[in-house]
Amino acid sequence: MRQDSGVSGMNSTRNQRQSVVAGFAIAGILASLIALFPGPIDAAASGAANADDGRPRVGLVLSGGGARGAAHIGVLHVLEDLRVPIDYIAGTSMGSIIGGLYAAGMTPDEIEDTLNAMDWVNIFDDRPARETRSFRRKRDDDLYLVKSKPGFNEGRVELPLGAIQGQKFDLALRALTLPVSEIQDFDDLHIPFRAVATDIANGEEVVLGSGDLAQAMRASMAVPGAFAPTRMDGRLLVDGGIANNLPISVVREMGADVVIAVDISTPFLPTEDIRNVLGIAEQLTSILTRKNAEQQLATLTDDDVLLIPQLGDIGTGDFQRAGEAVPTGRAAALEARQTLARLSLDPGAYSRHVAQRMPRLGREPPVIEYVRVDNQSRVGNALILERMNIPLGEPLDRARLEADITAIYGLDLFEIVSYRLEEEDGRTGVIVEARERTWGPNYLQFGLALSSDSRGENSWNLGVGYLRTAINPLGGELRSALQLGAEPLLGGEWFQPLDARSLWFVNPRFRLGRRFITEFSADASERLADYRVDSLQLDVSTGREFASFGEARVGYRLESGDVTVETAGSALPDDTFTDGRIYLRLAADRLDNPNWPTRGQIASLQYAAARTGLGGDSNFDQVTAGYNHFTNFGQNTVGFLSQLNVTVDGEAPLQSRFRVGGFLRLSGFAEDSLSGQHTGSVALLAYRAYKPLPVLSWYLGASLEYGGVWDDRDDIFRDGFAAGSLFLGSDTPIGPLYLGYGQAERGNRSIFVFLGKPF
Repeated sequence: MRQDSGVSGMNSTRNQRQSVVAGFAIAGILASLIALFPGPIDAAASGAANADDGRPRVGLVLSGGGARGAAHIGVLHVLEDLRVPIDYIAGTSMGSIIGGLYAAGMTPDEIEDTLNAMDWVNIFDDRPARETRSFRRKRDDDLYLVKSKPGFNEGRVELPLGAIQGQKFDLALRALTLPVSEIQDFDDLHIPFRAVATDIANGEEVVLGSGDLAQAMRASMAVPGAFAPTRMDGRLLVDGGIANNLPISVVREMGADVVIAVDISTPFLPTEDIRNVLGIAEQLTSILTRKNAEQQLATLTDDDVLLIPQLGDIGTGDFQRAGEAVPTGRAAALEARQTLARLSLDPGAYSRHVAQRMPRLGREPPVIEYVRVDNQSRVGNALILERMNIPLGEPLDRARLEADITAIYGLDLFEIVSYRLEEEDGRTGVIVEARERTWGPNYLQFGLALSSDSRGENSWNLGVGYLRTAINPLGGELRSALQLGAEPLLGGEWFQPLDARSLWFVNPRFRLGRRFITEFSADASERLADYRVDSLQLDVSTGREFASFGEARVGYRLESGDVTVETAGSALPDDTFTDGRIYLRLAADRLDNPNWPTRGQIASLQYAAARTGLGGDSNFDQVTAGYNHFTNFGQNTVGFLSQLNVTVDGEAPLQSRFRVGGFLRLSGFAEDSLSGQHTGSVALLAYRAYKPLPVLSWYLGASLEYGGVWDDRDDIFRDGFAAGSLFLGSDTPIGPLYLGYGQAERGNRSIFVFLGKPF
């Protein structure tokens, strides 16, 4: 079966699956490439097949193999040292990355230097740095719901097509191939090139020889399950290793007379080395890709050269050992030196051959004359264009463009946001492609929060949230939440931006719930009474966001409910209440991580005025203020936490009193066990990060705290409680977990378990 794709075809093969581990290795190879790329390259039109008449045309084949693919770089070093001309290159997966960059004009030295400066972790996480996310999206972190948001559409749960959408990976490829972005025919690259991918719908090989070079390389390494497929011409393309991991047939079709094939496929593991699920996954990778590779190897002739670097126990996912693979590629090529020498050119002929390739001369960045949007979503074009800050009539600033792209992606509306350059009527423009999530726009989130201590004070809440995004062109959204447990509630909100940049907004909300208030004696030695508060709260506010770090809002809140005395034998009566207030709130958030910050600040200040004229039962004014600051020293983080809540005028009724107590807010007391007209706490904490396992980070820390509850404003921070804690914590998939010991003055101590958001 033959189908056209670019200038090549695709051959039917058995549908085989590449390992997720291999995909991560491939992704890691590009995390740091941009900083070390030497510069732009000019295109030239001369084809290698028409040069150096009288000699055989040489095709280089680079197989897939994850981190083991670094061996390809060593082979390239030797081929250049021996003056072996390369007329065509075809690569699969990692081979397409190394081969594509070399075909675009990057030297082996530059690729190797990049490898040594690699960031192996960054590419695994599609999320932009938290500092670049919108303030609205940062507020999602206030919820204890887990980060993962599966789709919920037409009554069924939907998941992404890959664990990684490839946003950062795509930007890296775009930057690396930007100098040759105007080249659509891969025959016009420095060396003619083909990338091999697989159509996931039918398992057929797809040979990419034209179009967008970055997209072609991205498609070739999209390991199913690990990376989302690449959409091209109505097809979903995944890792080419499934169909043809060693594409010898491809370079022959390009015109190669002699093939140099580099096979870095992972060998079969012996039985004794298959010890866990990762070992089984790696073995399956070898089995699935080996058969099509053997079919290709069977086509080699005596004139061809096969190089098999001895990579030993370097696995497809051994990113940190990728540098070790380079010398093995060099050694394999040197071992075949005599055979390769048959293809060598004399210095003069080799110089002429290289001269017929595209020169590696730099060129100035193109002047951008227009910006357009390829918007494949429900939101309006203006929402995207208003976030693009590209000055027209000036040379392209790639760093600025990528920052804008990242900000748009940080809205959490799109599966991927990318860009490309195009020329129209002699003018160069930027096309921004924004494709909405295939599993949206409706999402579910689940979460669990709990606290328990050795005194029997236990509390748990189980929550589920529903989020509907992009309800209109300005990006309005609806959220509802249901919580079961110690403090059940039902809530919802409508967040509606009023302009395309989402600076101004309105935010109506409601909350129907239950909470508990405990009254202690002045010295906290005696528990006087417990109260249950059931209420309905309505809130409407409007405000303005400031860049990605803060907002100001003003609002009106009306709350009505019942206060029930829970203490047995209490003579206190039950009561009803209504609270009407207006408030002004300022907030800023520059934390790098909401669960375990290492740097940044988060602060808030609110003034609320409750009045009978606003529908309430009483008049009083309250101010709440908080400020947390974090600084890191290597693996060590030091934090300062502070909170002050003051009833500045009048007397707040029971349901409006402030609560304090619990981990880092007077450790040793139960969670929110103290209440009063005024509360305050300060804490100094320190923790150190450890990572004994690849999937979890652990933290060992301690805190010193001081605070209390006061009914007289003049007593604030007098006769308070000193407290502290020792804790072991982890950033688990369901949220930050803490195990520790807390102690406060006057005999308040406990061993606690806490799952939730303490910061």
